[in-house]
Amino acid sequence: MLSVGGRFHGGAPPWQRPRPTSCLTSPPASSSGGGAPADDSEKLRPLLVERYRDGVAKRYMLDGDSKLQVRLEKHEHLLNNAEDGKPDSSIPRAITDFVLPAGFPGSVSDDYLQYMLWQFPTNVTGWICHTLVTSSLLKAVGVGSFTGTSAAASAAAIRWVSKDGIGAFGRLLIGGRFGTLFDNDPKKWRMYADFIGSVGSIFELTTPLYPGYFLPLASLGNLAKAVGRGFRDPSNRVIQNHFAKSGNLGEIAAKEEVWGVGAQLLGLSIGVLILDTSGVQSSYPTLTLTWLGVRLLHLWFRYQSLIVLKFRTVNLKRARILVRSHVAHHTVPGYVACNEEENILTWERFLQPQISFGVPMERMLGGGEPSDMQVSRLLKLYKNEMYILFVDQSESKEPAFVVTFKEAATSMSVLRSLWQAHWLHKNKPKQDDVFALLEESLAALEGGFTDFIEQMERAGWDQSQIFLKVPKEPVLVLEQEHLDQEA
Repeated sequence: MLSVGGRFHGGAPPWQRPRPTSCLTSPPASSSGGGAPADDSEKLRPLLVERYRDGVAKRYMLDGDSKLQVRLEKHEHLLNNAEDGKPDSSIPRAITDFVLPAGFPGSVSDDYLQYMLWQFPTNVTGWICHTLVTSSLLKAVGVGSFTGTSAAASAAAIRWVSKDGIGAFGRLLIGGRFGTLFDNDPKKWRMYADFIGSVGSIFELTTPLYPGYFLPLASLGNLAKAVGRGFRDPSNRVIQNHFAKSGNLGEIAAKEEVWGVGAQLLGLSIGVLILDTSGVQSSYPTLTLTWLGVRLLHLWFRYQSLIVLKFRTVNLKRARILVRSHVAHHTVPGYVACNEEENILTWERFLQPQISFGVPMERMLGGGEPSDMQVSRLLKLYKNEMYILFVDQSESKEPAFVVTFKEAATSMSVLRSLWQAHWLHKNKPKQDDVFALLEESLAALEGGFTDFIEQMERAGWDQSQIFLKVPKEPVLVLEQEHLDQEA
């Protein structure tokens, strides 16, 4: 029997979850590559396929004894090319995902790639000029001026630009690996950018204490500050786009530059006055305490500036607030009240109920011996949904929920799964039949979600502004033979 009470680590990402012991087995591969002995192949009844972006597919089947088996398959071609809008290419997907926006080329204008290809050598030559000028600047302020040679200035310039180069890796990592985060929650990442930048400043502040370790300390400081800039700049772009109600993004950016330059000039003036104070000049502890006080004030100002933002878009945090309100009180708050309730510093994994998206079907069914009736019942329950949600009713903790998505899933599918999970979290009946509980929640979803959407519209939320990302993998595809049998 399938264990429906197995422990799931709902808040942890898939790579951090301990792998449960599963009864799901892969049949031995035959010499023909079919993955099962020839005389048993006709006994296997296909249920569904999970597709992964690296070409791997897991095919779930029931054998003659109604035991679930999994066959791993590797395809030469890349999966989901049609979904992502990417043509087949000899360039590995990992590289294209790192340097190009999600959904390229369909997600950008036709001139995007040509512009970026010209931008790259433009920036390379600009940084070459920066390196050469740095040497002259250091020599002008006295580095190497009394040696009769410019070697000292050149060496100092090499150390300086090396520090900058190491820091640049931070921005490269953030832009390539985490580029999809900022549209969803720019307020959180803008705040974290300042936290990370503060850590970088601490490294730089310690360089006078250990001058012999200037390069590693300064490089670590520059790396942290570069990571902070990697979070800051994309978040700022999203915030600027939020302000540009009339399509005047360029003007918004230009006026923000005016405010920024004005603040820079005032801040530099105050900083020079502080440095010119004798107590700060002669005492390193005084300098450190002064920096700490100003930095804490800076972080408080930043937090206050972000909590006043009122986004109309629906991200995962705001979707949870809307769904929780509707399930509990049958009302949906407007965007002002919702933004005021949103906690910009909270991580998704710490929110209740715990929900994990993009969980493989094998993990969802692991921990017992699934039978034909249980597997078919689970798939039948969600035949009209673009996702499958399962619940863990462990007595030692709050129920956690795991969700996997079918290939046609959209942001609305994610929203429906959120509504069902919150209904299950609120209505915790004392029963052992998880499938009966799921069936009851789906009936409530069918009746309540329409009212939820209508109340969202009356509260001023736009359905086109629901930005809930469907995990890129795994993609769940039901086998046609199983669909025919269900029909």
